[in-house]
Amino acid sequence: MGNIAVGMNLEAVRHHDKPFEWGVAKAAELGYEYIEPMVHFGRELMSEAGYFHTVSLFDDPLRMRRLAEQHGLRISGLQSHGPMGRPERHCEYLKLAIRCAAECGAPVVNTDEGIKAPWTTEEEDHVLMRYTLQEAAFVAEPRGILIGLECHAQYSKTPDGLDRIYNLVDSPSIGINLDTGNAYLAGADVYAWLERVADRLVHLHAKDISIEHSEAERGKVTGTPVGCACGDGVLDWARIIEICRRCPRDIVFSVECGTVDQAERSVKHLKSLL
Repeated sequence: MGNIAVGMNLEAVRHHDKPFEWGVAKAAELGYEYIEPMVHFGRELMSEAGYFHTVSLFDDPLRMRRLAEQHGLRISGLQSHGPMGRPERHCEYLKLAIRCAAECGAPVVNTDEGIKAPWTTEEEDHVLMRYTLQEAAFVAEPRGILIGLECHAQYSKTPDGLDRIYNLVDSPSIGINLDTGNAYLAGADVYAWLERVADRLVHLHAKDISIEHSEAERGKVTGTPVGCACGDGVLDWARIIEICRRCPRDIVFSVECGTVDQAERSVKHLKSLL
């Protein structure tokens, strides 16, 4: 246990106006071992037309599995973010994503609390999040799927806040997907936070932050969609790797960057350290 592999979050192809199939082939070409697809509910014009990388949950999950296998890749998880505190928006989506993950071969479904409703209190939000998480756990447990809770929004921006969400539901299916870039931009000590959750870590979003981005936004935001290439920014990846090697389970570093060029530099840098 504690082995580390490198995967590509397909956000890296978002600005290239290419479909899912192109992104999977590119990940294999660059030398990645895993991919992390993003799934959406219903039908979406740009992805249906081949200009966007997300996959509909209405599609056959074997579409993702077969394509990954065709390119010698595995699926590390599904990116399934949404507002957990708004069950009418996220609950059924998250449960369907878990069922999809079980069939496509993704061991983890990643999510966060998302943007809260403007009229609810903090206490109400946590009751609503507990409802969504418990419903999701009921679906995840019998299928052996893990739910990776990510630090991304107003409540999960601190270690205590993420732990409060984690502790809402007692389930072996609930773990942590730490996003290193989000944690850094929120103002936290990334390495201390990673140490704190190491025994519960099920997946890692490997996101680096450029010096310019750090100077402009650190302490002012709770996260960001993508970062720079791993190794081009402020984070010490050798130190992150050393911490993750002590985790009780194997961890995939799913690289979250904005372009294919950054994805190429990221995989080279991380593999040189591994």
